[in-house]
Amino acid sequence: MAVDSVAQKHARVPLIAGNWKMNLDHLQSIAFVQKLAWTLKDAQHDPGSAEVAVFPPFTDLRSVQTLVNADDLPIAYGGQDISAHDSGAYTGEISGAFLKALDTKYVIVGHSERRQYHGETDEAIAAKVAAAHRHGIVPIICVGETAEDLEQHGPSAVPVAQLRVALGGAAQGAEIVVAYEPVWAIGSGLAATSEQAQQVCAALRGVIAEVLGDDVAQATRILYGGSVKASNIAGFMREADVDGALVGGASLLLDEFASIVRFQKHVGT
Repeated sequence: MAVDSVAQKHARVPLIAGNWKMNLDHLQSIAFVQKLAWTLKDAQHDPGSAEVAVFPPFTDLRSVQTLVNADDLPIAYGGQDISAHDSGAYTGEISGAFLKALDTKYVIVGHSERRQYHGETDEAIAAKVAAAHRHGIVPIICVGETAEDLEQHGPSAVPVAQLRVALGGAAQGAEIVVAYEPVWAIGSGLAATSEQAQQVCAALRGVIAEVLGDDVAQATRILYGGSVKASNIAGFMREADVDGALVGGASLLLDEFASIVRFQKHVGT
């Protein structure tokens, strides 16, 4: 890693985000967040070394908000999805206004499961990015390719194309986070190599520079997601353009997730 790359990377506080998907009710979420905070405190984790965020189901957010605020816990939280619409006759959708009223800092947009099971297009995701920014919420824009995409188009082509469209919804000067999630790695137990992740994340940073400018590109955190574990997080975090992780299944395992958060203990000097 070049000296300049090291300096730029260190300027970006790493983000370790746990996507709980459709798991844990509000009581289970309260218990998990409490135990996570205690575990990290007992391990003397420095909140300034890595930001921790959890993404529980929408029905849990009020409970998590109450706990985090009451105990002043150094844990951020966010929504798993957002509506492109602010209000109106859109049964079942969640407005950005509702998420903001719960003090959510982040929202996931364009997750591969939303693309696969709900048919979300890149244009729909751009609209959701715009909705998040209208309400002062940071979108975590997910991009990634299937095994078929990888074979047909090669590495980075599909996620780069997805991100280019999604960035069309970004407000000037507003913060974004990007998560590279190779669909072929999610839940498979077979993660991308750190070199593969770096190659794609570097290409994604290049797209951000093209669309939003170099300063935004250097400030933007790009996460890797896809079978992230405590045993492989260090390799990803050594790469110049990987600034954290969007963790799926492992984020439901308290000790495993806490160990991922404390990746610097694995990376060494």
